[in-house]
Amino acid sequence: MNVTISGFYDEISLNLDKQIAVMKELGEHYVCPRNINGKNISEFTLEEFKANVYPILQQNDVHYSSIGSPIGKIDIDDDAGFERQKAQLTELIKIAQLMDCKYIRVFSFFYGKRDPESIFDKVVARMKEFLAIARDSGVTLMHENEKKIYGDVPSRVLRLYDALHEDGLQLCFDASNYVQCDVDPTEAFDLLVDKVVYYHIKDCSEYKVEVPLGLGKGNYEHIFSELARRDYQGFLTLEPHTAKYSHLKLAVYLIPLMPLFLRPFYKAFRMIDKATGTKLLQRVSTRQVFIWQYENLKKLLNKVGE
Repeated sequence: MNVTISGFYDEISLNLDKQIAVMKELGEHYVCPRNINGKNISEFTLEEFKANVYPILQQNDVHYSSIGSPIGKIDIDDDAGFERQKAQLTELIKIAQLMDCKYIRVFSFFYGKRDPESIFDKVVARMKEFLAIARDSGVTLMHENEKKIYGDVPSRVLRLYDALHEDGLQLCFDASNYVQCDVDPTEAFDLLVDKVVYYHIKDCSEYKVEVPLGLGKGNYEHIFSELARRDYQGFLTLEPHTAKYSHLKLAVYLIPLMPLFLRPFYKAFRMIDKATGTKLLQRVSTRQVFIWQYENLKKLLNKVGE
């Protein structure tokens, strides 16, 4: 197995310079852009990106593993949003080409209070329009399983893949998101592994609150062992979401009744405290939380013999 570690470094800071600083501190060269200096990557035109972002990336030898776009993360009946996102995708493909980036992450639309299966045909039709924009561009659209979108559970991800693979759709796998949907991520992985080209790395506790890698129900030792057996060659992109711990910890502990009203957070945060040796009222930065994730990822990879 030969993996390249990337990350959503905007979980440390919205400031690009600070994102790059941590990437370089870790000895890495790849990021997955989502928010750049407070602006979502989907809001950039190619010209804006070339003028304001690209020179900084070149100067610091920063590469893109994929673009963490919000494309498809809208309600299935949001017609204006869909038209806006088609225009955004056109620019994102140009940015990906400039960055020699092969992948753009997409979603399969929120279903709201509807039966997810009732929107399948419309999801397929709209995603075909996205895929048509990417056709012959050299950029692959990959679907991430996300809660409350059509493709939030493995059976629907597989149905979507079967309907759209010939149009160019690939899959991105997120174990934590499956835990959020009451799906066993091990079963999801075993079902989909032959079709997955890219992995987001975050873990989730039984309380449905994200925790550092290896503490939750993601079963990453199994995932990495199987990827090693298959000699996976690709990206593992850290998307820990545990900035919640950094930002909310003291509020959950100190504000009266918060441990009662936010009991899942309280339990997950205490789990993190104990695992990391962090004192009850000790502040922890978003940078530190991200580095925990990185270190845990390296340990797990070493354990399975990367």
